[in-house]
Amino acid sequence: GFAHLAAGLAAGLSCLGAGMAIGIVGDSGVRAIAQQPKLFVGVILILIFGEALGLYGLIVALIMTSKPNPGCDSA
Repeated sequence: GFAHLAAGLAAGLSCLGAGMAIGIVGDSGVRAIAQQPKLFVGVILILIFGEALGLYGLIVALIMTSKPNPGCDSA
């Protein structure tokens, strides 16, 4: 029922946010690295944290779909 809808929304919206974050940081990061190459490691770390946002959404979605539905009897 609605648990699958909520799981899909959780995964989709978190991945959408992660994609937007990665796109913005990637664009700004490439421009910054072109001026100061020592910023490379910092930009990569920020990209990793942005990707973790999407991964957390996927984990939440998997947890939401794996819980048994209390309204159904699966006997």
